[in-house]
Amino acid sequence: MSKRPKTIESNPLRGKKILITRARDQSKEFAAQLQKCGAEVIEFPTIEIVPPLSWKALDRAMTRLQSYDWILFTSANGVAFFFQRLREKGMNRRSLSGLKIGAIGPATAQSLKKRGLRVDYIPRAFIAESILNGFKRMGIQGKQILLARAQKAREVLPEGLKKMGAKVEVVEAYRTIKPKGGTLRLRRLLKHKGVDVITFTSSSTVNHFVDLLKKEDFKKLLKGIVIACIGPVTARTAKKAGLKVHIQPKEYTIPALTRAIIHYFSNHGGLNDGALSESGWGTAK
Repeated sequence: MSKRPKTIESNPLRGKKILITRARDQSKEFAAQLQKCGAEVIEFPTIEIVPPLSWKALDRAMTRLQSYDWILFTSANGVAFFFQRLREKGMNRRSLSGLKIGAIGPATAQSLKKRGLRVDYIPRAFIAESILNGFKRMGIQGKQILLARAQKAREVLPEGLKKMGAKVEVVEAYRTIKPKGGTLRLRRLLKHKGVDVITFTSSSTVNHFVDLLKKEDFKKLLKGIVIACIGPVTARTAKKAGLKVHIQPKEYTIPALTRAIIHYFSNHGGLNDGALSESGWGTAK
């Protein structure tokens, strides 16, 4: 007699308290997915997305958009602030006609598509290194590339493009800052075991979380709490800060992170350290 297939519990995260550290105006989708699976969501944004201190560099780039061959966006935030400023300058999507557009991942690409733009390139893995691999195959020597991104970001992408012979202009489209206050609430939540999982979706969310707590508190306050990171860059930042990362999905998206959390708890309470299942979820050392 064949075994009946194991059914998926309708509320696989029932009873789990999951803390979301991403910006409040971006946490709605993630919170909804987790709640749909039965989790109790605690929104505790450790970053706030704000405009740059000066629009000067971006404004200058916008006056000569037709001089670029490519424009690259590394986040949906970059897209939102870029087009906000484009409208304020009395311009629209037609100002980008003739330019090729690159997006670091599906969320960024979707943000562009909603604005009626065609995305010419999305890397297989949603990190800067993968973008570079794609451009290496294309051959971009002598190409003019505009990179609209956060104030603080890794230099891997612009430096890599320059090494390939491209002429890269980096402009600040937005900043991430740490919201004021919250330390006492966070300590109380952790001290009284009011959190089962802490999720990080960017290096900024990790760094600002760490700033709220003293390093000597980590081992004690985070004991028994699962740390979930959206991708390898965020995970590296977390580990460098002294956090142990338990969950890291193979695909660096919010839906994938949700599935990875579900998989972790459905697999007898979590995977063993260092394990990685065939579906791509597991523990990152």
